[in-house]
Amino acid sequence: MDIFDRINELYDKRRKVEMGGGDERIDKQHERGKMTARERIAYLLDEGSFVELNPFIEHRVNDFGMAEKDAPGEGVVTGYGEIDGRAIYLFAQDFTVYGGALGEMHAKKIASVMDLAVKNGTPFIGLNDSGGARIQEGVSSLDGYGQVFYRNAIYSGVIPQISVILGPCAGGAVYSPAITDFVIMVENTSQMFITGPKVIETVTGESISAEDLGGAAIHNQVSGNAHLKAETEEEALDQVRRLLHFLPANNEERPPAVPFQEEEDYRADLTDVVPFDTIRPYDVRHIIEQVVDDGSFLEIQPQFAKNIVVGFARLHGETVGLVCNQPKHLAGSLDIDASDKAARFIRFCDSFHIPLITFEDVTGFFPGVKQEHGGIIRHGAKILYAYSEATVPKITVITRKAYGGAYVALNSKSIGADLVFAWPNAEIAVMGPDGAANIIFAREIAESEDPEQTRREKIATYREKFANPYVAAGLGMIDDIIDPRETRIALLKGLKMLKNKKEERPAKKHGNIPL
Repeated sequence: MDIFDRINELYDKRRKVEMGGGDERIDKQHERGKMTARERIAYLLDEGSFVELNPFIEHRVNDFGMAEKDAPGEGVVTGYGEIDGRAIYLFAQDFTVYGGALGEMHAKKIASVMDLAVKNGTPFIGLNDSGGARIQEGVSSLDGYGQVFYRNAIYSGVIPQISVILGPCAGGAVYSPAITDFVIMVENTSQMFITGPKVIETVTGESISAEDLGGAAIHNQVSGNAHLKAETEEEALDQVRRLLHFLPANNEERPPAVPFQEEEDYRADLTDVVPFDTIRPYDVRHIIEQVVDDGSFLEIQPQFAKNIVVGFARLHGETVGLVCNQPKHLAGSLDIDASDKAARFIRFCDSFHIPLITFEDVTGFFPGVKQEHGGIIRHGAKILYAYSEATVPKITVITRKAYGGAYVALNSKSIGADLVFAWPNAEIAVMGPDGAANIIFAREIAESEDPEQTRREKIATYREKFANPYVAAGLGMIDDIIDPRETRIALLKGLKMLKNKKEERPAKKHGNIPL
Protein backbone atom coordinates (compact mmCIF):
# COMPACT_ATOMS: atom_id res chain seq x y z
CA MET A 1 0.00 0.00 0.00
CA ASP A 2 1.57 3.31 -1.04
CA ILE A 3 0.90 6.90 0.05
CA PHE A 4 -1.88 7.39 -2.50
CA ASP A 5 -3.71 4.34 -1.18
CA ARG A 6 -3.50 5.86 2.28
CA ILE A 7 -4.79 9.17 0.99
CA ASN A 8 -7.69 7.45 -0.74
CA GLU A 9 -8.42 5.58 2.47
CA LEU A 10 -8.52 8.92 4.30
CA TYR A 11 -11.06 10.33 1.87
CA ASP A 12 -13.18 7.17 2.06
CA LYS A 13 -13.28 7.38 5.84
CA ARG A 14 -14.08 11.08 5.74
CA ARG A 15 -16.95 10.54 3.28
CA LYS A 16 -18.37 7.86 5.59
CA VAL A 17 -18.28 10.28 8.53
CA GLU A 18 -19.84 13.05 6.45
CA MET A 19 -22.73 10.78 5.46
CA GLY A 20 -23.68 10.35 9.12
CA GLY A 21 -26.45 7.80 9.43
CA GLY A 22 -26.70 7.33 5.67
CA ASP A 23 -29.05 8.37 2.88
CA GLU A 24 -32.19 6.80 4.37
CA ARG A 25 -31.89 8.59 7.69
CA ILE A 26 -30.91 11.84 5.98
CA ASP A 27 -34.09 11.57 3.90
CA LYS A 28 -36.16 11.04 7.07
CA GLN A 29 -34.57 14.14 8.60
CA HIS A 30 -35.59 16.15 5.54
CA GLU A 31 -39.11 14.70 5.66
CA ARG A 32 -39.46 16.13 9.16
CA GLY A 33 -38.64 19.56 7.73
CA LYS A 34 -35.21 19.51 9.34
CA MET A 35 -31.71 20.03 7.97
CA THR A 36 -28.83 17.72 8.78
CA ALA A 37 -26.11 18.80 11.18
CA ARG A 38 -23.73 19.64 8.36
CA GLU A 39 -26.37 21.52 6.38
CA ARG A 40 -27.06 23.67 9.43
CA ILE A 41 -23.38 24.46 9.86
CA ALA A 42 -23.06 25.32 6.17
CA TYR A 43 -26.05 27.67 6.39
CA LEU A 44 -24.90 29.37 9.59
CA LEU A 45 -21.23 29.96 8.84
CA ASP A 46 -19.53 32.04 6.17
CA GLU A 47 -19.06 29.96 3.06
CA GLY A 48 -15.97 27.76 3.14
CA SER A 49 -14.93 28.83 6.65
CA PHE A 50 -15.81 25.65 8.61
CA VAL A 51 -12.98 23.50 9.93
CA GLU A 52 -14.08 20.20 11.48
CA LEU A 53 -12.42 18.77 14.58
CA ASN A 54 -12.22 15.16 15.78
CA PRO A 55 -14.26 13.63 12.93
CA PHE A 56 -12.85 10.15 13.52
CA ILE A 57 -13.60 9.79 17.24
CA GLU A 58 -15.37 6.49 18.02
CA HIS A 59 -17.26 5.10 20.99
CA ARG A 60 -15.70 2.50 23.27
CA VAL A 61 -18.82 0.46 24.09
CA ASN A 62 -18.90 -3.31 23.58
CA ASP A 63 -22.17 -4.17 25.36
CA PHE A 64 -25.61 -4.49 23.76
CA GLY A 65 -24.08 -5.31 20.38
CA MET A 66 -22.45 -1.90 20.10
CA ALA A 67 -19.05 -3.41 19.18
CA GLU A 68 -20.42 -4.20 15.70
CA LYS A 69 -22.20 -0.87 15.24
CA ASP A 70 -20.71 2.27 13.78
CA ALA A 71 -21.59 5.75 14.97
CA PRO A 72 -19.95 8.03 12.38
CA GLY A 73 -18.61 11.14 14.04
CA GLU A 74 -20.14 9.92 17.32
CA GLY A 75 -23.39 11.65 16.44
CA VAL A 76 -22.03 15.18 16.67
CA VAL A 77 -20.11 17.52 14.37
CA THR A 78 -17.70 19.95 16.05
CA GLY A 79 -15.33 22.60 14.82
CA TYR A 80 -14.82 26.29 14.17
CA GLY A 81 -15.49 28.82 11.46
CA GLU A 82 -16.58 32.40 10.91
CA ILE A 83 -19.78 34.42 10.96
CA ASP A 84 -19.42 37.72 9.11
CA GLY A 85 -15.68 37.29 9.36
CA ARG A 86 -15.65 36.78 13.14
CA ALA A 87 -14.43 33.49 14.62
CA ILE A 88 -16.84 31.15 16.42
CA TYR A 89 -16.72 27.58 17.71
CA LEU A 90 -19.71 25.24 17.62
CA PHE A 91 -21.18 21.78 17.75
CA ALA A 92 -24.12 20.36 15.82
CA GLN A 93 -25.73 17.14 16.99
CA ASP A 94 -26.43 14.65 14.19
CA PHE A 95 -29.87 13.12 14.63
CA THR A 96 -29.19 10.65 11.81
CA VAL A 97 -26.65 8.85 14.04
CA TYR A 98 -28.41 7.14 16.96
CA GLY A 99 -30.81 10.08 17.17
CA GLY A 100 -27.95 12.35 18.19
CA ALA A 101 -27.85 10.55 21.55
CA LEU A 102 -25.04 11.71 23.82
CA GLY A 103 -22.44 9.23 24.98
CA GLU A 104 -18.98 9.45 26.49
CA MET A 105 -17.05 10.31 23.31
CA HIS A 106 -19.86 12.49 21.93
CA ALA A 107 -19.56 14.59 25.10
CA LYS A 108 -15.76 14.57 24.86
CA LYS A 109 -15.98 16.17 21.42
CA ILE A 110 -18.26 18.92 22.71
CA ALA A 111 -16.16 19.56 25.83
CA SER A 112 -12.98 19.73 23.75
CA VAL A 113 -14.34 22.33 21.34
CA MET A 114 -15.75 24.38 24.24
CA ASP A 115 -12.30 24.47 25.81
CA LEU A 116 -10.84 25.71 22.54
CA ALA A 117 -13.50 28.42 22.30
CA VAL A 118 -12.50 29.80 25.70
CA LYS A 119 -8.77 29.55 25.01
CA ASN A 120 -9.32 31.58 21.86
CA GLY A 121 -11.92 33.94 23.33
CA THR A 122 -14.69 33.30 20.82
CA PRO A 123 -18.48 32.82 21.11
CA PHE A 124 -19.77 29.27 21.33
CA ILE A 125 -22.89 27.96 19.59
CA GLY A 126 -24.67 24.68 20.25
CA LEU A 127 -27.05 23.25 17.63
CA ASN A 128 -29.08 20.78 19.67
CA ASP A 129 -30.98 17.88 18.08
CA SER A 130 -30.77 14.82 20.31
CA GLY A 131 -32.89 12.06 21.74
CA GLY A 132 -31.03 12.31 25.04
CA ALA A 133 -28.50 10.08 26.76
CA ARG A 134 -27.17 7.01 24.96
CA ILE A 135 -28.67 4.33 27.20
CA GLN A 136 -26.23 1.65 26.03
CA GLU A 137 -23.41 3.57 27.70
CA GLY A 138 -25.07 3.78 31.12
CA VAL A 139 -23.52 6.17 33.62
CA SER A 140 -20.76 7.14 31.17
CA SER A 141 -23.34 9.15 29.23
CA LEU A 142 -24.44 10.89 32.44
CA ASP A 143 -20.84 11.76 33.22
CA GLY A 144 -20.61 13.14 29.68
CA TYR A 145 -23.51 15.50 30.37
CA GLY A 146 -21.76 16.62 33.53
CA GLN A 147 -18.61 17.46 31.56
CA VAL A 148 -20.66 19.73 29.30
CA PHE A 149 -22.72 21.31 32.11
CA TYR A 150 -19.57 22.13 34.06
CA ARG A 151 -18.10 24.02 31.12
CA ASN A 152 -21.37 25.84 30.42
CA ALA A 153 -21.26 27.09 34.00
CA ILE A 154 -17.60 28.04 34.42
CA TYR A 155 -17.43 29.65 30.98
CA SER A 156 -20.58 31.68 31.64
CA GLY A 157 -19.68 35.36 31.49
CA VAL A 158 -16.38 34.55 29.76
CA ILE A 159 -17.67 33.96 26.22
CA PRO A 160 -21.21 34.35 24.86
CA GLN A 161 -22.99 30.98 24.65
CA ILE A 162 -25.98 30.49 22.34
CA SER A 163 -28.13 27.36 22.12
CA VAL A 164 -30.38 26.60 19.15
CA ILE A 165 -32.94 23.84 19.73
CA LEU A 166 -33.59 22.15 16.38
CA GLY A 167 -35.26 18.93 17.49
CA PRO A 168 -35.92 17.05 20.71
CA CYS A 169 -34.00 18.08 23.82
CA ALA A 170 -35.12 15.97 26.76
CA GLY A 171 -34.08 14.93 30.23
CA GLY A 172 -30.66 16.05 31.38
CA ALA A 173 -29.94 17.43 27.91
CA VAL A 174 -32.07 20.52 28.62
CA TYR A 175 -29.76 21.78 31.35
CA SER A 176 -26.93 22.68 29.01
CA PRO A 177 -29.09 25.13 27.01
CA ALA A 178 -30.62 26.41 30.26
CA ILE A 179 -27.20 27.54 31.49
CA THR A 180 -26.28 29.27 28.24
CA ASP A 181 -27.02 32.93 27.58
CA PHE A 182 -29.64 32.62 24.83
CA VAL A 183 -31.94 29.81 23.69
CA ILE A 184 -33.60 29.88 20.26
CA MET A 185 -36.32 27.39 19.29
CA VAL A 186 -38.15 26.42 16.09
CA GLU A 187 -41.92 26.08 15.98
CA ASN A 188 -43.32 22.54 15.62
CA THR A 189 -39.94 20.78 15.35
CA SER A 190 -38.12 21.57 18.60
CA GLN A 191 -39.08 20.67 22.16
CA MET A 192 -37.53 20.85 25.60
CA PHE A 193 -38.75 18.99 28.68
CA ILE A 194 -37.36 17.12 31.66
CA THR A 195 -39.87 14.28 31.40
CA GLY A 196 -41.76 13.53 28.19
CA PRO A 197 -45.49 13.18 27.63
CA LYS A 198 -45.51 9.40 28.14
CA VAL A 199 -43.76 9.59 31.51
CA ILE A 200 -46.06 12.37 32.68
CA GLU A 201 -49.14 10.39 31.67
CA THR A 202 -47.84 7.31 33.49
CA VAL A 203 -47.00 9.18 36.69
CA THR A 204 -49.73 11.83 36.91
CA GLY A 205 -52.38 10.69 34.45
CA GLU A 206 -52.11 13.95 32.51
CA SER A 207 -52.25 13.61 28.72
CA ILE A 208 -50.38 16.21 26.66
CA SER A 209 -48.56 16.40 23.33
CA ALA A 210 -44.82 17.04 23.10
CA GLU A 211 -45.43 20.42 21.47
CA ASP A 212 -47.92 21.54 24.14
CA LEU A 213 -45.59 20.32 26.86
CA GLY A 214 -42.32 21.82 25.69
CA GLY A 215 -42.62 23.40 22.26
CA ALA A 216 -41.29 26.74 21.11
CA ALA A 217 -44.49 28.63 21.95
CA ILE A 218 -44.61 27.27 25.51
CA HIS A 219 -41.00 28.16 26.33
CA ASN A 220 -41.19 31.59 24.69
CA GLN A 221 -44.53 32.61 26.20
CA VAL A 222 -45.09 30.66 29.41
CA SER A 223 -41.94 29.23 31.00
CA GLY A 224 -39.45 31.84 29.79
CA ASN A 225 -36.86 29.11 29.15
CA ALA A 226 -36.34 30.33 25.58
CA HIS A 227 -35.45 33.80 24.33
CA LEU A 228 -36.43 33.74 20.66
CA LYS A 229 -38.46 31.52 18.36
CA ALA A 230 -38.54 31.02 14.62
CA GLU A 231 -40.88 29.45 12.09
CA THR A 232 -38.05 27.68 10.26
CA GLU A 233 -34.53 26.47 10.98
CA GLU A 234 -33.15 29.01 8.54
CA GLU A 235 -34.85 31.83 10.45
CA ALA A 236 -33.47 30.51 13.75
CA LEU A 237 -29.93 30.44 12.37
CA ASP A 238 -30.41 33.94 10.93
CA GLN A 239 -31.34 35.06 14.46
CA VAL A 240 -28.02 33.70 15.73
CA ARG A 241 -26.16 35.78 13.17
CA ARG A 242 -28.09 38.94 14.07
CA LEU A 243 -27.65 38.39 17.80
CA LEU A 244 -23.89 38.02 17.41
CA HIS A 245 -23.73 41.42 15.68
CA PHE A 246 -24.33 43.05 19.08
CA LEU A 247 -21.97 40.93 21.16
CA PRO A 248 -18.24 41.01 21.83
CA ALA A 249 -16.23 37.83 21.31
CA ASN A 250 -15.43 37.56 25.02
CA ASN A 251 -15.50 39.38 28.35
CA GLU A 252 -12.23 41.22 27.69
CA GLU A 253 -13.41 42.90 24.50
CA ARG A 254 -15.88 45.69 23.84
CA PRO A 255 -18.98 45.04 21.71
CA PRO A 256 -18.36 45.65 18.00
CA ALA A 257 -19.42 49.00 16.59
CA VAL A 258 -20.88 49.33 13.10
CA PRO A 259 -20.65 52.21 10.61
CA PHE A 260 -23.26 54.79 11.52
CA GLN A 261 -25.54 56.49 9.00
CA GLU A 262 -26.03 60.06 10.19
CA GLU A 263 -29.53 60.74 11.55
CA GLU A 264 -31.23 63.72 13.17
CA ASP A 265 -30.71 63.24 16.93
CA TYR A 266 -33.46 65.69 17.87
CA ARG A 267 -36.66 63.62 17.78
CA ALA A 268 -39.70 65.91 17.63
CA ASP A 269 -42.21 63.04 17.58
CA LEU A 270 -41.31 61.85 21.09
CA THR A 271 -43.78 64.31 22.64
CA ASP A 272 -46.60 62.41 20.95
CA VAL A 273 -45.66 58.97 22.26
CA VAL A 274 -46.39 59.13 26.00
CA PRO A 275 -49.88 60.23 27.14
CA PHE A 276 -49.84 62.97 29.78
CA ASP A 277 -52.56 61.07 31.68
CA THR A 278 -50.59 58.67 33.92
CA ILE A 279 -53.10 55.83 33.63
CA ARG A 280 -53.36 55.72 29.85
CA PRO A 281 -51.35 52.89 28.28
CA TYR A 282 -48.88 53.20 25.42
CA ASP A 283 -46.29 50.98 23.76
CA VAL A 284 -42.76 51.66 25.05
CA ARG A 285 -41.40 50.26 21.79
CA HIS A 286 -42.44 53.54 20.18
CA ILE A 287 -40.00 55.35 22.50
CA ILE A 288 -37.30 52.83 21.69
CA GLU A 289 -37.84 53.24 17.94
CA GLN A 290 -37.57 57.02 18.26
CA VAL A 291 -34.41 56.96 20.35
CA VAL A 292 -32.16 54.21 18.93
CA ASP A 293 -30.51 53.97 15.51
CA ASP A 294 -33.09 53.27 12.84
CA GLY A 295 -34.11 49.59 12.71
CA SER A 296 -31.45 48.47 15.17
CA PHE A 297 -33.61 47.15 18.03
CA LEU A 298 -33.53 43.38 18.68
CA GLU A 299 -36.01 42.45 21.40
CA ILE A 300 -35.15 39.49 23.63
CA GLN A 301 -37.95 37.31 25.06
CA PRO A 302 -40.63 39.45 23.38
CA GLN A 303 -43.46 37.04 24.26
CA PHE A 304 -42.55 36.39 27.90
CA ALA A 305 -43.29 38.78 30.80
CA LYS A 306 -44.59 41.42 28.41
CA ASN A 307 -44.73 44.05 31.15
CA ILE A 308 -40.98 44.51 30.71
CA VAL A 309 -39.18 44.96 27.38
CA VAL A 310 -35.50 44.09 27.07
CA GLY A 311 -33.18 43.89 24.10
CA PHE A 312 -30.18 45.19 22.20
CA ALA A 313 -29.96 48.26 20.01
CA ARG A 314 -27.42 50.76 18.74
CA LEU A 315 -26.79 54.42 19.39
CA HIS A 316 -24.48 55.97 16.78
CA GLY A 317 -23.43 52.42 15.89
CA GLU A 318 -22.55 51.36 19.47
CA THR A 319 -24.29 48.45 21.23
CA VAL A 320 -26.54 49.21 24.21
CA GLY A 321 -28.85 47.05 26.32
CA LEU A 322 -32.37 48.33 26.98
CA VAL A 323 -34.59 47.58 29.99
CA CYS A 324 -38.00 49.25 29.70
CA ASN A 325 -41.32 49.12 31.52
CA GLN A 326 -44.21 48.32 29.18
CA PRO A 327 -47.37 50.23 30.20
CA LYS A 328 -49.42 48.19 27.70
CA HIS A 329 -49.19 45.17 30.05
CA LEU A 330 -49.98 45.19 33.77
CA ALA A 331 -49.47 48.98 33.66
CA GLY A 332 -45.74 48.33 33.40
CA SER A 333 -45.57 46.96 36.94
CA LEU A 334 -42.94 44.43 37.98
CA ASP A 335 -44.04 40.87 38.72
CA ILE A 336 -42.10 37.64 39.32
CA ASP A 337 -41.47 36.84 35.66
CA ALA A 338 -40.55 40.41 34.71
CA SER A 339 -38.07 40.55 37.58
CA ASP A 340 -36.35 37.36 36.44
CA LYS A 341 -36.31 38.46 32.81
CA ALA A 342 -34.83 41.88 33.54
CA ALA A 343 -32.27 40.69 36.10
CA ARG A 344 -30.80 38.03 33.84
CA PHE A 345 -30.55 40.42 30.91
CA ILE A 346 -28.87 43.06 33.08
CA ARG A 347 -26.28 40.55 34.28
CA PHE A 348 -25.54 39.43 30.73
CA CYS A 349 -24.94 43.00 29.60
CA ASP A 350 -22.71 43.65 32.57
CA SER A 351 -20.68 40.51 31.82
CA PHE A 352 -19.89 41.72 28.31
CA HIS A 353 -19.38 45.48 28.68
CA ILE A 354 -22.72 46.48 27.19
CA PRO A 355 -24.02 49.83 28.59
CA LEU A 356 -27.50 49.71 30.12
CA ILE A 357 -30.27 52.19 29.37
CA THR A 358 -33.49 52.01 31.39
CA PHE A 359 -36.76 53.65 30.33
CA GLU A 360 -38.87 53.83 33.47
CA ASP A 361 -42.63 54.15 33.77
CA VAL A 362 -43.56 51.93 36.70
CA THR A 363 -46.49 51.85 39.10
CA GLY A 364 -44.73 49.46 41.49
CA PHE A 365 -44.42 45.75 42.09
CA PHE A 366 -47.54 43.88 41.01
CA PRO A 367 -49.80 43.22 44.00
CA GLY A 368 -51.61 39.99 44.85
CA VAL A 369 -51.59 36.91 47.02
CA LYS A 370 -50.28 34.76 44.16
CA GLN A 371 -47.32 37.08 43.67
CA GLU A 372 -46.53 37.27 47.38
CA HIS A 373 -46.75 33.53 47.90
CA GLY A 374 -44.80 32.94 44.68
CA GLY A 375 -41.85 34.87 46.08
CA ILE A 376 -42.08 38.36 44.59
CA ILE A 377 -39.81 39.59 47.39
CA ARG A 378 -37.05 37.20 46.37
CA HIS A 379 -37.59 37.68 42.64
CA GLY A 380 -37.89 41.46 42.83
CA ALA A 381 -34.65 41.55 44.81
CA LYS A 382 -32.90 40.11 41.75
CA ILE A 383 -33.38 43.38 39.86
CA LEU A 384 -31.98 45.37 42.78
CA TYR A 385 -29.04 43.01 42.99
CA ALA A 386 -28.35 42.96 39.24
CA TYR A 387 -28.34 46.73 38.85
CA SER A 388 -26.30 47.25 42.03
CA GLU A 389 -23.72 44.69 40.94
CA ALA A 390 -23.37 46.01 37.38
CA THR A 391 -20.36 48.23 36.67
CA VAL A 392 -21.09 49.10 33.02
CA PRO A 393 -22.39 52.60 32.19
CA LYS A 394 -25.96 52.82 33.52
CA ILE A 395 -28.43 55.53 32.48
CA THR A 396 -32.09 55.83 33.45
CA VAL A 397 -34.79 57.96 31.79
CA ILE A 398 -38.01 58.38 33.79
CA THR A 399 -40.67 59.02 31.19
CA ARG A 400 -43.76 59.20 33.40
CA LYS A 401 -44.25 57.30 36.70
CA ALA A 402 -41.64 56.07 39.17
CA TYR A 403 -43.36 54.89 42.33
CA GLY A 404 -42.25 53.11 45.47
CA GLY A 405 -39.72 50.31 45.73
CA ALA A 406 -39.94 49.72 41.99
CA TYR A 407 -38.49 53.21 41.44
CA VAL A 408 -35.51 52.27 43.60
CA ALA A 409 -35.11 48.87 41.90
CA LEU A 410 -35.04 50.25 38.36
CA ASN A 411 -31.54 51.72 38.36
CA SER A 412 -32.06 54.66 40.68
CA LYS A 413 -29.12 56.81 41.81
CA SER A 414 -29.22 55.10 45.19
CA ILE A 415 -28.30 51.71 43.71
CA GLY A 416 -25.62 52.95 41.36
CA ALA A 417 -27.08 54.68 38.30
CA ASP A 418 -24.49 56.94 36.69
CA LEU A 419 -27.07 59.29 35.20
CA VAL A 420 -30.80 59.66 35.80
CA PHE A 421 -32.88 61.89 33.56
CA ALA A 422 -36.59 62.69 33.85
CA TRP A 423 -39.10 64.13 31.47
CA PRO A 424 -40.93 67.22 32.85
CA ASN A 425 -44.20 65.31 33.29
CA ALA A 426 -42.52 62.58 35.41
CA GLU A 427 -43.84 61.70 38.85
CA ILE A 428 -41.37 60.31 41.40
CA ALA A 429 -42.94 59.39 44.72
CA VAL A 430 -43.39 56.74 47.39
CA MET A 431 -46.73 55.99 45.77
CA GLY A 432 -49.12 57.51 43.24
CA PRO A 433 -50.79 60.82 44.16
CA ASP A 434 -54.26 59.22 44.30
CA GLY A 435 -53.30 56.61 46.86
CA ALA A 436 -51.04 58.92 48.82
CA ALA A 437 -53.71 61.61 49.16
CA ASN A 438 -56.29 59.06 50.32
CA ILE A 439 -53.95 58.01 53.12
CA ILE A 440 -52.37 61.30 54.18
CA PHE A 441 -55.52 63.37 53.98
CA ALA A 442 -58.06 60.66 54.82
CA ARG A 443 -59.54 62.55 57.79
CA GLU A 444 -59.80 65.89 56.00
CA ILE A 445 -61.47 64.25 53.00
CA ALA A 446 -63.95 62.34 55.15
CA GLU A 447 -64.95 65.40 57.23
CA SER A 448 -65.26 67.85 54.34
CA GLU A 449 -68.60 69.02 52.96
CA ASP A 450 -67.65 67.77 49.49
CA PRO A 451 -65.30 64.75 49.98
CA GLU A 452 -64.83 64.14 46.27
CA GLN A 453 -63.86 67.75 45.55
CA THR A 454 -61.54 67.78 48.56
CA ARG A 455 -59.96 64.52 47.43
CA ARG A 456 -59.25 65.99 43.98
CA GLU A 457 -57.70 69.08 45.57
CA LYS A 458 -55.50 67.00 47.87
CA ILE A 459 -54.35 64.81 44.98
CA ALA A 460 -53.39 67.95 43.04
CA THR A 461 -51.58 69.32 46.11
CA TYR A 462 -49.65 66.09 46.61
CA ARG A 463 -48.73 65.92 42.94
CA GLU A 464 -47.50 69.50 42.94
CA LYS A 465 -45.56 69.34 46.21
CA PHE A 466 -44.17 65.80 46.27
CA ALA A 467 -44.59 63.89 42.99
CA ASN A 468 -43.09 66.24 40.42
CA PRO A 469 -39.53 65.64 39.17
CA TYR A 470 -38.14 68.89 40.58
CA VAL A 471 -38.40 67.60 44.14
CA ALA A 472 -36.20 64.57 43.29
CA ALA A 473 -33.91 66.79 41.21
CA GLY A 474 -33.53 69.15 44.16
CA LEU A 475 -32.31 66.23 46.25
CA GLY A 476 -29.79 65.11 43.61
CA MET A 477 -31.73 61.94 42.84
CA ILE A 478 -32.20 63.11 39.25
CA ASP A 479 -29.31 64.61 37.32
CA ASP A 480 -31.40 66.63 34.91
CA ILE A 481 -34.93 67.18 33.68
CA ILE A 482 -34.85 67.05 29.89
CA ASP A 483 -37.04 67.91 26.95
CA PRO A 484 -38.37 64.51 25.72
CA ARG A 485 -37.37 65.48 22.17
CA GLU A 486 -33.73 65.66 23.31
CA THR A 487 -33.67 62.21 24.92
CA ARG A 488 -31.43 60.68 22.23
CA ILE A 489 -29.04 63.63 22.49
CA ALA A 490 -28.83 63.29 26.29
CA LEU A 491 -28.16 59.55 26.02
CA LEU A 492 -25.46 59.99 23.38
CA LYS A 493 -23.67 62.62 25.45
CA GLY A 494 -24.01 60.51 28.58
CA LEU A 495 -22.60 57.40 26.92
CA LYS A 496 -19.70 59.41 25.50
CA MET A 497 -18.90 60.76 28.95
CA LEU A 498 -19.10 57.26 30.48
CA LYS A 499 -17.11 55.50 27.73
CA ASN A 500 -14.06 54.96 29.92
CA LYS A 501 -15.94 54.32 33.16
CA LYS A 502 -14.16 52.12 35.69
CA GLU A 503 -15.80 51.00 38.89
CA GLU A 504 -14.45 48.43 41.33
CA ARG A 505 -16.36 46.21 43.72
CA PRO A 506 -15.07 44.79 47.02
CA ALA A 507 -12.85 41.74 46.51
CA LYS A 508 -14.84 38.52 46.94
CA LYS A 509 -15.27 35.09 45.42
CA HIS A 510 -18.77 35.99 44.23
CA GLY A 511 -21.97 37.42 45.64
CA ASN A 512 -25.07 35.47 46.62
CA ILE A 513 -27.86 36.71 44.36
CA PRO A 514 -31.29 35.70 45.72
CA LEU A 515 -32.04 32.94 43.24
